[in-house]
Amino acid sequence: MHRCLVLVVVLSAAAWSQPVNRDEAKVPSYELPDLLTFTDGSKVDKPEAWPRRRNELLRLFETHVYGRMPSSSAPLAISVRNEDRSALGGKATRRQISIRWGKETDAWMDVLLWIPNQRSGPVPAFLGLNFFGNHSTHLDPEITLSTRWMRNSGKVGIRNHRATEKSRGANRRRWPVETILDRGYALATVYCGDIDPDYHDGFLDGVHPLHPMKNGEARRDDAWGTICAWAWGLSRALDALEREAEVDGTRVAVLGHSRLGKTALWAGACDERFALVISNDSGCGGAALSRRRFGETVSHITKAMPHWFCTRFQDYVGREHALPVDQHGLVALIAPRPCLVSSAAEDAWADPKGEFLAVRGADPVYRLLVSDGLPTTTWPKPGNRSLGRLGYHIRPGPHDVNAVDWAAFLDFADLHLQK
Repeated sequence: MHRCLVLVVVLSAAAWSQPVNRDEAKVPSYELPDLLTFTDGSKVDKPEAWPRRRNELLRLFETHVYGRMPSSSAPLAISVRNEDRSALGGKATRRQISIRWGKETDAWMDVLLWIPNQRSGPVPAFLGLNFFGNHSTHLDPEITLSTRWMRNSGKVGIRNHRATEKSRGANRRRWPVETILDRGYALATVYCGDIDPDYHDGFLDGVHPLHPMKNGEARRDDAWGTICAWAWGLSRALDALEREAEVDGTRVAVLGHSRLGKTALWAGACDERFALVISNDSGCGGAALSRRRFGETVSHITKAMPHWFCTRFQDYVGREHALPVDQHGLVALIAPRPCLVSSAAEDAWADPKGEFLAVRGADPVYRLLVSDGLPTTTWPKPGNRSLGRLGYHIRPGPHDVNAVDWAAFLDFADLHLQK
C-alpha cells in the first residue's frame, strides 16, 4: 500500500474513534457571526454595501477554511474527444470534452456532457463532480473508461484501484440522465479525481503542483486544499460549457453530494458565474454549522481528511467558537443567486438541522438583496421542502442522493432557470 494511503488509514481510524454527538441536548450554546456587520463593527444597511462585506467573508473563508483559489489565467486547451448526436435512441447528444492546462501530462480532465436534442435554443445545465469516473454514471459503452486512481467503493484507506468494465454504470442511480434531459436540461459531469486524487499525497498530484502556493520552501497555511482544487476544476468545466452553443452558460447550476456538496458550495461562492447552487448532505465544512459540534466536527474532518482544507482550519479543532466565520456565511456568499440545501433525515453525521439553520442564518442577506429568502422559519419534517430564492429540502432515509432528491433539484431549477 502507498505510504500516503497508510497515513490516511491511520488518521481516519483516529478520527472515527472520537466521540460523536447525536444528542440535540448536548449541542453547546453558540453565537453566529453577524453576516451584516463589517469587521470594523459598522453595519451593512443597504444592498450597495454588501459587495464589500461579501469580499470580507470570502477572504475569511479562504484564510481559515478552504485556502486561496489560484488565478484561472492559465490557458486552457479544450477539445472534443468524441461525440454521438443520436445517443439514447436519438434523445440526446453525448459529447466528451477534454480540458488540459499547463504543460504537465497529467493536467487534464474529461467533461461528459449530455444535451437534449429536443430543444428550441440553448438550454440550462446541471454541472457536478462524480466519485467514480464518468463511465460510472451511465451504461453507455462509448463513455471513456477512466484510467485515474480512485477509491474502491468509496471506502477510505483502500489501496489504489483502477476502473474496470464492471464499474461501468455502477453509480448511474445517482445520475438520472434521461429524467434530466426530459425536463429540458443538459447535464455535465467530471470525475473529481481528474482534478485532484482524494487522498493526502502531500499535494504532489492533480492540479496543486501547477500552483504550489508556498511561502519560501514551506507550504502556506492558507494554501488551497482538495475541496478548493475541485471547486477550481468546476470553474474550468464552466469555461468549457460557455463555449458550447447548445448550452446557455448563464444558466448553469452547480451541484454536489457529500464532500462534493461542500465543493459545490465553495465553487458557487467563488465563481459568481454559476447561476444556481445545490448541496446535498454536505455536512461539516459544507452547509452544516460548525459551532453546533453535532455529528461530524472540525476535529473529525481535519483528522480524517486533512487534505480537504487549508492547514489553518486545524487550528479550530475543539475551538469552533473561535472561527471568524460559520457555514451560514458560505450560503450567504451565493446571494442573491438561488441556493438549495438538501438533507437526509437519517444522516446525523451531516447534521440536517445544522444545515437548515445555516440556510436560515443566510436568510437576512437574501432579504436585504432581493426581498426573498427561505419561506419558512421552522425546520421541515422529512419529506417536505421550502423553496424560495433560498431552498431547503429534507427526505427520509440515509446519506445518499436519489430520485427524490433529484425531483427537488429539478423543481428548484425550474423556478429559477427555466425561461
